[in-house]
Amino acid sequence: MVGVAAATAASAWIMQAFFDAISSPGNRQKIMLVAGAVALTFLVRGAMTYLQQVMLAKAGNRIVAQIQTRVFGKLLRQDAAFFSATDSSDILMRVTQGAAASRALIDAVVLGLVRDLLTFVGLLAVMFWQHALLSVLFLIVGPIAALGLRVILARVRNVAGKELTSVSEIYKILQETAAGVRIIKTFHLEGLMADRMTTAVREVERRQNAMVRLQSITVPMLDVLAGLCIAGILLISTTSLAGGTTTSPGQLMSFVTALLMAYDPARRLSQTRVQVEAALVSVQLVFDIMDRQEVLTEAPDARPLPPPPHEVRFDDVVFEYQGGKRALDHVNLTCKAGQTIAFVGPSGGGKSTLLNMILRLQDPTSGAVTINGMDLRAATTASLRAAVSYVGQETFLFSNSVRENIRLGRREATDAEVEEAARVAQAHDFIAALDQGYDTPIGENGAFLSGGQRQRIAIARAVLKNASILILDEATSALDNLSERGVRDGLRALTQGRTTIMVAHRLSTVIHADRICYLEEGRVVEEGNLEELLAMGGRFRALFESSALTE
Repeated sequence: MVGVAAATAASAWIMQAFFDAISSPGNRQKIMLVAGAVALTFLVRGAMTYLQQVMLAKAGNRIVAQIQTRVFGKLLRQDAAFFSATDSSDILMRVTQGAAASRALIDAVVLGLVRDLLTFVGLLAVMFWQHALLSVLFLIVGPIAALGLRVILARVRNVAGKELTSVSEIYKILQETAAGVRIIKTFHLEGLMADRMTTAVREVERRQNAMVRLQSITVPMLDVLAGLCIAGILLISTTSLAGGTTTSPGQLMSFVTALLMAYDPARRLSQTRVQVEAALVSVQLVFDIMDRQEVLTEAPDARPLPPPPHEVRFDDVVFEYQGGKRALDHVNLTCKAGQTIAFVGPSGGGKSTLLNMILRLQDPTSGAVTINGMDLRAATTASLRAAVSYVGQETFLFSNSVRENIRLGRREATDAEVEEAARVAQAHDFIAALDQGYDTPIGENGAFLSGGQRQRIAIARAVLKNASILILDEATSALDNLSERGVRDGLRALTQGRTTIMVAHRLSTVIHADRICYLEEGRVVEEGNLEELLAMGGRFRALFESSALTE
């Protein structure tokens, strides 16, 4: 960019020699020398322009990649509460639009402050060298243009913010349509969704048009001011007030050339300010995430968990969401190594929050969750992840083959180990019947499989991991009774010698648990084995007799 600026200023400077040379056609040697200098100047300018564009594009691509990588890494270090409180469409918009805006911002600043500013300064230097008085007259335009830009910039910030809100609404509608197409079709909501999308798209269109008007008004405004200024300078330059005969025709030609060439970078500099204001609104969305405090960080002195078997304890655990709503209220529990403990109770009782604590998707507000006496906040993330396996009610599968989805449990596992895990999960038979067997693509989140098939693949994934702590969050909820019986037998073999913690509503799932905890409003109300809880005649007994826990 420095080369482009220097070559541009040199092309205006050389106009004096060029005009003087053609005024003396008899001096052929001087004409050839000037012609060669002109050709060389533009050759250098062309080469520098090419290098500038290629290098700036590569730098911009790297910036987008780095920002998206950093933001995604930051997202991975957030807790479950962040994702519960933030729309996925909002996250998507921040990562995509914000990264692109960062590139646009840096392009505008670098091009403006380096290429255009240096070019303008270089040409201004040529103008002052050739005719100082006329150059001062040219600079009068600057403050007038700055006053106009100040009014425009305030409107740009306002419109840019509203435009991003409308773009976020488009992302949200698209995601809701993809996820809820069955409900949309069943309840005949196509018209409603189409109306929502039309409204959002038209809002974006309206605000983009407003932004274009604001960005475009700077050009004619400067055109008018620059035109009046240039016309005035040309008139003054022909009068005795401009210096009369003290200025040679070559000097005047060089000055006018620099004057005309200086207008273009001056115009781009004014537009740069508008582009920067518009981009900053989107860039702020990215840094809202990047500057967010990381809740689930690994302690600097973190140590690996003690070796299995593992005992999990909740020591006076309290957890409150932002706003003070309490999800767990002084919970004290011990999940002994090798035993199975089941959490039951009404929705909102804190069952899933307890599981999140063990997985360290959330940290207690007070108290501690420990494994073999070590606070999970003092353990390395890698050792905790290796110790815990999970199967959830909402099965999530990646858009890949069956084999690769199961192998995510232990990525170095052999094909034989993958198939053995599928047999334990009662998934081998239906997988073998697929068109490509274990290599069959399953679509986005297992779209080509039934709910029960997806559940069994998720269970096979957990089986393959072979962790010392097994967490089952309604793991058999999507299975029919026959399939559940087969999977239950496999899980029973899997839980031998492992600490198993489950959330379930089916009696068949919890009946063999060593201990059952009834949770309500974040507290353990009742605790014991099946016989003990039934003998208490309390809330578990009422739940049991209402058949809420039966098959």
